[in-house]
Amino acid sequence: MKISTDKNKISEILDRGVENIYPNRRFLEKRLQEGKQLTLYVGVDPTGPDLHIGHGIFLRKMRQFQDLGHKLILLIGDFTGMIGDPTDKSSTRVRLTREQVLKNAKNYQKQASKLIDFDSKNKAEIRFNSEWLAKLTFEEIVELSSHFTVQQMLTRDMFEKRMDEEKPIYLHEFMYPLMQGYDCVAMDVDGELGGNDQMFNMLAGRTLMKAINKKEKFVLTTKLLVDPTGKKMGKSEGNMIKLGDSSDDMFGKVMSWPDELIVSGFELITNIEIKEIDLIEKELAGGTNPRDLKARLARCLVESFFNESEAQSASDRFDQLFKEHTTPEDIAEYKMKSGSNIVDVLVDSKLAKSKSDARRLIEGKGVKLDGEVVVDGGQSVEPGQLLQKGKRGFVRLV
Repeated sequence: MKISTDKNKISEILDRGVENIYPNRRFLEKRLQEGKQLTLYVGVDPTGPDLHIGHGIFLRKMRQFQDLGHKLILLIGDFTGMIGDPTDKSSTRVRLTREQVLKNAKNYQKQASKLIDFDSKNKAEIRFNSEWLAKLTFEEIVELSSHFTVQQMLTRDMFEKRMDEEKPIYLHEFMYPLMQGYDCVAMDVDGELGGNDQMFNMLAGRTLMKAINKKEKFVLTTKLLVDPTGKKMGKSEGNMIKLGDSSDDMFGKVMSWPDELIVSGFELITNIEIKEIDLIEKELAGGTNPRDLKARLARCLVESFFNESEAQSASDRFDQLFKEHTTPEDIAEYKMKSGSNIVDVLVDSKLAKSKSDARRLIEGKGVKLDGEVVVDGGQSVEPGQLLQKGKRGFVRLV
């Protein structure tokens, strides 16, 4: 495999969207300039059925390495997913069964393939960490544990917060970074990528690599896509864009973002050149309508997951629905039962997940019937009416 040492591409890898590089930037730059194939990985715990745009940030970075000719591994944490990563958690995660994590991971490769290559000669590899973690003996776990101290674990923000609030910290949560750290030892990789919130866990791997494999592992952490309050745009916050979302959903969700995310969005989730992003930042500061720039961001995102034609179609449909205040032409029909009320229809038509969810939508003025906001959960409905949830959910009652 011919390895590219293109200086501009290496600079793009080391600078764009990067928060930290360990042991330092120069170390990784030198490795990339050597022209030897490196093996690097990113680990994802299947705690839910979808990869999301937060994963997409470091998967894009992985693709940059792959385009230079380096070897990629997408590691599915089917074992660590059962432990539960305590990072950023104010309480202990609900533990998952092996059946649950495998079910969640079912579509991960398909979703990740929108950003990294699983088909070419230098195709990315899929691995599962139960391959080695499930085989560790208690003696081996004790030996691994000897490389860390309780004080190191307790310095983590979420553990300090739990202690202050007198919330429990379970021993298995201390074991999580130990297990994740052992992944790189078992695969004997050259480096690891991940979001900056995973820095502690990834650096645990550096510690074990030095102690066991006598090898320096580089760690590259990417910036996080956060809202103005500092919260991640991800499944924990309920505002994620899933990599399996439709083009309309992707477009609409970006358009709902606060204006403060426009510049970082262009940097982290598109392939637009940095010099062009600098111009966008100047346009925004100069008074350009943020909506226009956000629409451009949404088109760029959709195009990267679908194609240019679908991105334009999603943009046109969004404008038709909101900018021009019209309803879509192609509306699904729902065959209602006689005597149904609004809550029943919301649930049965899949516009709401449950009756309690339907009532919350109504209380939040998120439901309309023939364009009028619904205020009564017991309101009856009739065939021929147009039911709307939020800005994008429509069904015609028949």
